[in-house]
Amino acid sequence: QVQLVESGGGLVQAEGSLRLSCAASGRSFSNWTMGWFRRAPGKEREFVAVINWNGNITYYADYVKGRFTISRDNAKNTVYLQMNSLKSDDTAVYYCAADIGVGGFEFGGQGTQVTVSS
Repeated sequence: QVQLVESGGGLVQAEGSLRLSCAASGRSFSNWTMGWFRRAPGKEREFVAVINWNGNITYYADYVKGRFTISRDNAKNTVYLQMNSLKSDDTAVYYCAADIGVGGFEFGGQGTQVTVSS
């Protein structure tokens, strides 16, 4: 089972920035595709961003493109989500997930709450 620990959330004003981190367990981290997802109050979990094993390929949901940046540090087993120009619609619990090659993403953390005040 993948263990993931998200951190970095908090309360921020609209147009502000936050940087989320996700620390992963496992010696195979550098082989995994990693993603960020979020769940807003009363809504289904939705995709935010994904990054391939070496960071050369990234992909973003349209609603965060140009504002959020996903990156990773394989030496630290950590993936990041830099969030700029935050909007109230970005308020959600953010989760990271790992594609370890068994089919789909594995979610192993509690998530981190991001609240954007307008």
